[in-house]
Amino acid sequence: MPVPRIVIVGAGFAGYNTARVLERLLRPAKAEIVLISPFGYTLYQPLLPQVAGGVLDPRSIAGPLHRLLRRTQLIPGKATGADLGERTVEVTKIDGRTVALRYDRLVLAAGSVTRSLDIPGLREHAHGMKNLAEAVYLRDHVIAQLELASASMDASERAARLGFLVVGGGYSGVETCANLQLLTTKALRRFPRLDPALLSWTLIDVAPKLLPELGERLGAVAQRRLSHRGVDIRLKTSIERLDADRVRLTDGSTLPCRTAIWTAGVTPSPVVAALDLPADRGRLVVGADLRLAGHPEVYALGDAAAVPDLAKGDGAVCPPTAQHAIRQAKVAAHNVAASLHGRDARPYRHRDLGMVVDLGGVQAVARPFGVELTGVPAQLVTRGYHLLTTPSVQARARVAGDWLLHAVAGDDLIRLGLFDTRTGSLADLEHSL
Repeated sequence: MPVPRIVIVGAGFAGYNTARVLERLLRPAKAEIVLISPFGYTLYQPLLPQVAGGVLDPRSIAGPLHRLLRRTQLIPGKATGADLGERTVEVTKIDGRTVALRYDRLVLAAGSVTRSLDIPGLREHAHGMKNLAEAVYLRDHVIAQLELASASMDASERAARLGFLVVGGGYSGVETCANLQLLTTKALRRFPRLDPALLSWTLIDVAPKLLPELGERLGAVAQRRLSHRGVDIRLKTSIERLDADRVRLTDGSTLPCRTAIWTAGVTPSPVVAALDLPADRGRLVVGADLRLAGHPEVYALGDAAAVPDLAKGDGAVCPPTAQHAIRQAKVAAHNVAASLHGRDARPYRHRDLGMVVDLGGVQAVARPFGVELTGVPAQLVTRGYHLLTTPSVQARARVAGDWLLHAVAGDDLIRLGLFDTRTGSLADLEHSL
């Protein structure tokens, strides 16, 4: 009798942790575990802004799957579709070949991609902050703007190259703006020909408040901190049109800008839409046991699924956050193993533990277990949380070492040369699993 095959789509928080827990729950003779991912690492996405800001080395937040997983078979490629009737997943490998992979249990943890809107020039000129390539490119791009502005004699070109825009007032947008604004402000000391008054950072969002997930008080504290550092924050505002050297906003203003960073939301991976199954705002509808209705052998979690939030009730679904994805993975692994052993599944129930936001340096805001913190205490909690949730001991050591080195030695402002070979646009660097 063949060994049951468990196929996991995606190696993010949800997919990687599902594989890791399944390895502990099931002996090799009980199941074959297969993980589909275009990359050989699991990425700790919350620290991407610090990679872009030069605080962390890119390798520090990329955990190698070949080291972290002992016996899971890795398929280097992307899942592009699935036949739930035939129980097969269509996989396009990184060399371009397409294969049909049979499964007995399927775990859909494909994550999400940046949500782009039909705004003229957005996909051609905006940069994302969703994967490692985008974070590394963005650092190169920002440093290049300072170098090119310093070398230019044209006042309008200088203004555009020193004009930076971040779209999105949530976790990703605020941290990206905070870390890169700090980088450019400190870097200007090495460009004596540049007038610091020309440096412009603008953060916009269609919402009426910054960081609404943190509550009104902490959102206001974060806004004051960034405003004090010179960030122009405009709420109830979005992009009307984006060109190569300027942006027109919905408030009627036009800003010189060569760098627009788009962090205004995410949408599930294209493979989820390809399944043509019931969805809630693009996320697959599942039960509290993470199973698809009518397909008890298929599980979905993380950003790919609208998981009922039993802690809140009233039809609420869990937000697409790292802490939910990690904890859903444990339940998914338990339920997959239980299905193979003929045991009952258990529902996912977890109360949100809070949120942490790093504003760069010693500045942060955090609300662990409902306790509101700012400044150094918030930064200690923020960095402590990240150290606890990075995927391995080696990664934690690297992250801690990078923080210490950056605090002592500062930034070397080295570009890796990516600015010369890629456009860095959403259309160029956006990946999906």
